[in-house]
Amino acid sequence: MKATQQLHDLGQSLWLDNITREMLDSGTLKRYIDELSVTGLTSNPTIFDHAMTHGHAYDDDMAKLLSGGLSTEDAFFEMAIADLRRAADLFAPIHQRTATVDGWVSLEVSPLLAYDAKTTVQVAKALHQKAARPNLFIKIPGTPEGRSAIEEAIFAGVSVNVTLLFSRDHYVGAADAYMKGLERRVQAGLSPDVRSVASLFVSRWDKATMDKVPAELRDKLGPAIGAQAYKAYRDVLESDRWQRLANLGARAQRLLFASTGTKDPKASDVLYIGALAAPNTVDTMPEETLLAFGEHGSVGKPLPRDGGDCEQTLAGFTKAGIDLKKLGADLQSEGAKSFDESWKDLLSSIENKSKALK
Repeated sequence: MKATQQLHDLGQSLWLDNITREMLDSGTLKRYIDELSVTGLTSNPTIFDHAMTHGHAYDDDMAKLLSGGLSTEDAFFEMAIADLRRAADLFAPIHQRTATVDGWVSLEVSPLLAYDAKTTVQVAKALHQKAARPNLFIKIPGTPEGRSAIEEAIFAGVSVNVTLLFSRDHYVGAADAYMKGLERRVQAGLSPDVRSVASLFVSRWDKATMDKVPAELRDKLGPAIGAQAYKAYRDVLESDRWQRLANLGARAQRLLFASTGTKDPKASDVLYIGALAAPNTVDTMPEETLLAFGEHGSVGKPLPRDGGDCEQTLAGFTKAGIDLKKLGADLQSEGAKSFDESWKDLLSSIENKSKALK
């Protein structure tokens, strides 16, 4: 049995962190679903930038949309939503079979709206309606400024993938925003069955510290942060607050491990996959990581409910001079800036390519 199937049988969803039109046209995504137990998909501006500007699959649509008077941003969303609709349809049987728990795809709002909650919600609602697929998440950054947008989107009935979470505290903030949105729906007489995932970025912790700590701590921080967040996730699910919502029909905002591609060339290419195997969670993987895990990965014991020895490991980093709270804040801030740059690069690339096509 392949390691991907073992991970699936453990209760963790394997999602692909990639989408291209070629992947859809060639049947590659369908093959990953059938052979590698892939049950969902995430996307981001960098992924679409590479897909749209490093090949010719989008050339005809790009030329037609932009010559028709659409803005670059609107043209991008037309092309991205077309792809994600096709992916969502491939995952629809999984979405139905799992009672809508799994089988999701994700589309990101413009990260330039990160500090404008009102507009973020308006755009999220419009994109969700335009895509017209029940298994589409709208990605909203889980920054302090983004939490009000998350709450409002959930209240409006928009399913949300909370992105850019880096620490336990970031996760807890996202969970609180999610529950506030659901509680407001209950008070308004609406169904609390609005889905969400909370995406914790893992590998960037190790990239930021690998040359600043003793060898025995190298590549240990990301898994420890993941384990600490997993404990907090289980605590939330067992809380009285969540149980009240669950009794009214709410379903868990699942913890999702993101940024799981190994950044350290000296480390295993599937380092984070085996380390973060946990039931009722999601792991979204770059394509090369998914293929590597299918070929030579292994599934050991699942993450302990209490996070195992994560606190001891984190204490070792503190002792080594790493300010974990500051680093978490810095990683989120840098991540937001990186998303902004990727978005601008994407739009610029589309503009440049459209000029070349003319």
